[in-house]
Amino acid sequence: MPMLYKPAAEGKAIKPPQIPSSGNNSFLGDTFTSDAPKDQQITCGFYKQEKGEPLVYKYSYDEMKIILEVEGEYWISDETGYKVSVSPGDVFYFKKNTTITFETTGYGLAFFTGLRPEGEL
Repeated sequence: MPMLYKPAAEGKAIKPPQIPSSGNNSFLGDTFTSDAPKDQQITCGFYKQEKGEPLVYKYSYDEMKIILEVEGEYWISDETGYKVSVSPGDVFYFKKNTTITFETTGYGLAFFTGLRPEGEL
């Protein structure tokens, strides 16, 4: 099938599965993965960070995020101390081996695309 489709009810409108985090307030769900050799696959989906403990995540792959929704204050920072106050429409590129911190007083929802196979975090 040349085109795949999932309605919002199977993507943006549902809460992604919980991922391991110190505050249990980080969620990520893969929506599609390309049909390519494992080392060339790209995966996309949704990421949600809720208020509570920040998520500190070291990327083992390249990833890009588009911020869709923000409630309260939402910050993303890297290991150099560069910190951004995030708004809907902001776009990020996290390079492989970068450590990124996500923190919010409310929640943030993003769409991501990463150079990784489905389910590998």
